Parts: sequence; structure tokens; C-alpha cells
Amino acid sequence: MQDYNIFKNLKINFPSQFVLHVELNRPAKLNAFDKISWQELHACFKQISLDSDVRAVLISGAGKLFNAGIDLNNLNEINNDTKEKDLARRALHTRKELLVAQDSISSIEQCDKPVIAAIHNGCIGAGIDLITACDIRYCSEDAFFSVKEVDLGLAADVGTLQRLPKIVGNNSLVRELCLTGRNFSSTEALNIGLVNKVLSTKEETLTEALKTANIIASKSPIATLSTKHLLNFSRDHSVTEGLIYTAAWNSAMLNSNDLMEAFDATMGRRKPKFSKL
Repeated sequence: MQDYNIFKNLKINFPSQFVLHVELNRPAKLNAFDKISWQELHACFKQISLDSDVRAVLISGAGKLFNAGIDLNNLNEINNDTKEKDLARRALHTRKELLVAQDSISSIEQCDKPVIAAIHNGCIGAGIDLITACDIRYCSEDAFFSVKEVDLGLAADVGTLQRLPKIVGNNSLVRELCLTGRNFSSTEALNIGLVNKVLSTKEETLTEALKTANIIASKSPIATLSTKHLLNFSRDHSVTEGLIYTAAWNSAMLNSNDLMEAFDATMGRRKPKFSKL
């Protein structure tokens, strides 16, 4: 059993068997990302990948809103916490800090376990980076979204510009959202495909996300891991490349005992029991 009580800015528990709930837990700061948040998110999802007791993950935000983006104090520190005067060395320092943040968000996408985001109220800036790295996104009616970085004098640099176009599929709209920084509602988020369900309240959103997580957790962990992995690979490659890679991948994964267990459970009209990874 992994220890999830080591994190300061994350509150973590198991609401049901094989389902882990990761809650962004800086409510006084509207869950804005600081240096500790980036480091902990990365460490947490690397730990989740290794945890055989986790088959699905739910991520939400504590308090008033889901996520207010990057902590402005952290943004200021990125360029000012080194005394280095040489411009090239200062740039290398900034690059290192940015890579830490990028790796933090990418750890969600690279995690072997499917991740469901339950979004309420504001999802701003880095919050968009986070949810675009998740596999499934639900939100409450009061949710609103903003690719806010342009209003802070920078381009989004932690994943939104790379992942949002592939999720939404409307290049013109993505450019409008990223270049204006305007707020868009839960209804618009649903219409453009950023989220696939809108619930009345935060509580209903969490309940629905947990329901989906429980369904995923009941499946073969080999099957869900493989499905996520192959979907990510195929998104970034041609159809032919995806098919060739899938054949190679499944030539190994089809040897799993999970296939026979799933078949026997279906024929016997019982719930399957899969071994841990």
C-alpha cells in the first residue's frame, strides 16, 4: 500500500475499492499552483502508476473553485529566484522551472490509470493544462473556463496549447480562446467537447465521476491500461502507425489471464475478479 499522506497540497483517499480521489487542497489560495504543488502532483501520479491498489483516479478541487491557475508569487519567482546575471544562464534556469511544471501535468497523461476530472466553478490557466491531461472531464453547471495566460503577458506553456486543439478539434475556436483569454461557460465547454457531462452541482459532479471511476475500476486493469496507452499513442500518430503499434502491444497483452476471466464471468453472469497488476 502506497502512502498518500505525505503531500501538503493534495488531499488523497480511497472512496471505493481501486478508486483513488486526488483533491487539490489549497482552498485559501483557490488551489493555485505553487512550487510545492507542481512537485507534489508529479510525485503523486508517479506513485499512482506503481500502485496496484489503484485502477482509476478522480481529481477535483477543494473549496470555492477547481483551480485558479498558477500562483502569481510562483510566476514571479520563476524569473527572479536566481542571482545569476548572465542572460543565457538565467534562461536555462527558467527553462528548468518550466520543465518541472510541464512534467507535473504530463504525469497525469502518462499515468497508467485512467483519470477523471470533476470540475466546479473556475478552471483557469494551469487548471486548463491539468484537465486537458486527464482522460475524462465532467463539470458542474457553475463551471467556467479561461486560457488566462495571455492576460498575464505570456503564452500558455504547460500543455494547453498542445492538448486543447486535439481535444476540441476546432483550430479557429482554440485560437480565439487562447488569444483572448475570455471566459467560457460549462455549456460552451460541453458543446465544443472539452467536457462530456455537465451536472447541476459540485456534489453531483463528484458523484457522477465516482460512478464512472467505479465502472472503470471493475474492468481488467490490463485492458484499461492498454486502452489508455494505445489511445494516447494513436492520437499522436497516423492510423497506420497506430495499428502497427497496437498489433505489437497486444501480441503481449493478449496473453493475460484477464481474457479468460472476463469470458467466464460473462458466460456465468457474474462479476469478474481480476488480479492486481
